[in-house]
Amino acid sequence: MKRLRLVIALALGAVALSSCTLVPTAKHPADISPTHVPFGLLGKTIPGTNNGHVRFKTQPVYIVDVTGHLSPSSRIVPSPPVLASVLRQLVLGPTKFESQAGYTSALPRSLVILSASIKDGIGYIDLASSLSRLSRSEEVLAVGQLVLTAHNVGASRGIEITIGGTAVLAPLPDGHQRRLVTPADVQSLLNS
Repeated sequence: MKRLRLVIALALGAVALSSCTLVPTAKHPADISPTHVPFGLLGKTIPGTNNGHVRFKTQPVYIVDVTGHLSPSSRIVPSPPVLASVLRQLVLGPTKFESQAGYTSALPRSLVILSASIKDGIGYIDLASSLSRLSRSEEVLAVGQLVLTAHNVGASRGIEITIGGTAVLAPLPDGHQRRLVTPADVQSLLNS
């Protein structure tokens, strides 16, 4: 019986203490003096670097709209944008707000981009796994998302997709397959 009383007393004490806080609360946000912000966090450069700066740029990525076509959507990436960082934003899919509006992505969220670079106007995208596990229409949309997004980063001549370093044929909206997919090949996927 004494143990039960002790357990109940400890439980009541824990509940009482859990409603307390050591940090006083305020009804309104309080201004903090710049002299009280440590580690140079308010400086114009990155703390701990020799005048290091990071600039950001808005970059379009293509997602699937409610009509099943591709539409551009803005993402913020470090400037100058490189293909790998922009594609990482694309793989994250639509934002919560875009999802609520009915936008989706044909690219699986589990997609791993091993490398992505541009050489002579061609984007080379190396994926860890194939897109062929998607339905044919989703695979075509996914390829379109990659092509159009890469085009805005500088892959003006198109993209080549590789799986673990091996080039693969990508499906086109017209039913054909091609190794080098150009923006012209996927124009029919755009919402016009």
